[in-house]
Amino acid sequence: MDLNKLMQQAQKMQAEMKKKQDELENTVFEAEAAGGACKVRMYGNYTIDKIEIDKDAIDPNDKEMLEDMIKAAFNECVKKVKAASDKIASDMQSSIKGF
Repeated sequence: MDLNKLMQQAQKMQAEMKKKQDELENTVFEAEAAGGACKVRMYGNYTIDKIEIDKDAIDPNDKEMLEDMIKAAFNECVKKVKAASDKIASDMQSSIKGF
């Protein structure tokens, strides 16, 4: 077994993982709730980019409904980011097995 070749392959895999993580962090994920009345945009590093709420969905007498819409859209966005992150981890794990 060539140790230099093994080290080069490990460095290449590390660079690829870093690239994929950077891409994920800069990817925008979107989710909505209440039929599109509340929309959340989030980067892959879980930073909120934007929250949009339809003005017709805002009822000053039902604050809880608005909070629930925001929470639902946010949680859906988090699920999408996690799924993308898990996919990257799974792909890298498959690469390691082939190593």
